[in-house]
Amino acid sequence: SSASEKSGSIDHRKRNKDTTAALSSIVFIQESMLEGTKHKQEITGSNTFERDLLAATREHQIVIVQNETNSGRTAKIPQYLHEAGLTDDGKRIGCSQPHSVASMSAASHLANELGVRLGNEVGYSVRFKDCTSERTVIKYMTDGTLLHELLSDPSLDSYSVIMIYAQKATVETTILLGLLKQMSRRRSDLKLIICSTELNANKFSNFFSEAAILTLPQRPYSVDIYFTKEPVPDYIDACVNTVLQIHTTESSSGDILVFLAAQEEIEPCQEMLLDRVKRLGLEKEQLLICPLYSNQPWDMLKKIFEPTPPNTRKVVLTTHIAETSLTFDNIVYVIDSGFEKQRNTKVEGRLQAQNQRTSLDMLMNVPISKESANQRAGRVSHVAPGKCYRLYTAAAYENKVKDCTVPEIMRISLTDAILMLKALGINDLLNFDLQDPAPPEALALALEQLYALGALNHLGELTRTGRRMAELPVDPMMAKMLLASETYKCSEEIVTIAAMLLVKNCIFSRPKDKIEHADNARKNFSHPLGDHFSLMQLYNQWTELGCSKQWCSENYIQFHSMERARDIREKLVGLMQAAGIEMVSSLPDTTNVRKAIIAGYFYHVARRSNAGIYETVKHHQTVAMDPNSALVENQTPLVLYHELVFTTKETMQTVIKIDPRELLEVAPHYFKSEDFNQNNPA
Repeated sequence: SSASEKSGSIDHRKRNKDTTAALSSIVFIQESMLEGTKHKQEITGSNTFERDLLAATREHQIVIVQNETNSGRTAKIPQYLHEAGLTDDGKRIGCSQPHSVASMSAASHLANELGVRLGNEVGYSVRFKDCTSERTVIKYMTDGTLLHELLSDPSLDSYSVIMIYAQKATVETTILLGLLKQMSRRRSDLKLIICSTELNANKFSNFFSEAAILTLPQRPYSVDIYFTKEPVPDYIDACVNTVLQIHTTESSSGDILVFLAAQEEIEPCQEMLLDRVKRLGLEKEQLLICPLYSNQPWDMLKKIFEPTPPNTRKVVLTTHIAETSLTFDNIVYVIDSGFEKQRNTKVEGRLQAQNQRTSLDMLMNVPISKESANQRAGRVSHVAPGKCYRLYTAAAYENKVKDCTVPEIMRISLTDAILMLKALGINDLLNFDLQDPAPPEALALALEQLYALGALNHLGELTRTGRRMAELPVDPMMAKMLLASETYKCSEEIVTIAAMLLVKNCIFSRPKDKIEHADNARKNFSHPLGDHFSLMQLYNQWTELGCSKQWCSENYIQFHSMERARDIREKLVGLMQAAGIEMVSSLPDTTNVRKAIIAGYFYHVARRSNAGIYETVKHHQTVAMDPNSALVENQTPLVLYHELVFTTKETMQTVIKIDPRELLEVAPHYFKSEDFNQNNPA
């Protein structure tokens, strides 16, 4: 069939020459559509779905619910089960989602539907925030939260139903499904409901021994899919242009959902959009721009799901976290950048000099899969026909895009997952039943790293330190750093650094028209010892000034992120005190602070070669210094970094200066003095 061409150019009669220059047109070609039933009355009624669901749960212990994204139907399932009496015996319905944003919004939506206060009958529990009570009978949570709950309630005896939103194959989801499969044999009274896409429904059914599949009816309206005629050189710029093309040419008043690759792209995109709205002479009030990202403060998040005001179009700027689980009521247009930020771990072979494997763990922007592209297109709400604008060509989609996203368990570090399994008593890792098996080399590397961190003994058994690490809701490296602060008597400093590291990607604001001022303001917080100390110094100044919002604004710091850091710090302090760790300070001396950081992150060390290039100490990978680092202009011989991010090259983010003698003292089992010999080839 012939493709129809659609130019997004604006009617020149409505613009002057200045606005023509301000907005370049992107030409799209319609190549396909997500089919709909065309007429809303053809959709099976909600009463029929409720009846089928309750019949399936009565007859089967495990039910796979196959549904399209943004159907809103799966959000009703906990309500139907509650009303059918599955919480009458005092037990709860647990709903596990991959992201905290989804858990919080779903809980709020259902509480409104039932007319109850959030935190009473319906609540949520996510990392560092619990909004539940003894009255809570429907509890939303993240997969990670449910895994931690298993530490204290291994059989989940307080639940009658566990519902898993498994559209995205995260490591936590994969591990959770394996544990629940095992548990279902012990607890025949526990009902499991797995929400899946059409693509994976049979896979889930097979994993759960031919579990029943309940299929939800098709969407009522179709979604037209448009591809760009030519590749776009800058997808953020193209996103901005496409938003304005839709806003100025489409008669429909529907809202727009924009998928960017990463959270740090949201603010620049918002700035560009506001700038071009101004240049086009449009009224700023016509577009309500709403950022949506992971770990967003609740007061910001709930505004996104409020009804759009009259004569206004909402533009939601988000990342892959909105591909599933979230329900939007008025999205008519989706703009898909075609990218997402993924964490990938490259596992190398064993080093010849030592009997140790090496790995390179980094964040990078990668093209999405066809599966993700269809999930993004499916975010169009079910209230009207929709359109999805993909900022890549149809040829690229057909020839270069993978069919499915590689499951996380096959591409990232498994250290966190293995620590949790060990804490739950799963010692035979090779025979633990997982839907997507973990690569043996990744398992071996995780075991070696946990041994090096002191979480496992030489027999692979969990140590007391490992148990304490597992109980902290952070990754094992950060957990070890927090616990080491007890030994080095610097818990006050380390807990501040940890809280700031958990929000570090969204602390500094960089408005497009004030880049120089913002960069200068950031430099004022630079600490000569490096970025961990810069973050600590920033937090301490903010609290000394009474957590001032005005001070944040004057220094181009995002106030909401600082509030988030404060909340996380309070939670971590409570957890550490519960573990018997006294909160003490080692300042003004910083040596022990560095040692505690090294205790957790000794894997992340790079040295500066004679040629002036940084290379990781163990596997000699060339890495660059982050241009925003306090140490970027220093010629520091040896540094420790928090993480590697791949942009055009592997870049160390959040870096501090360290001394080789401190490394040899804190991690003698991992480093030898010859590792820091410049004559040692790198």
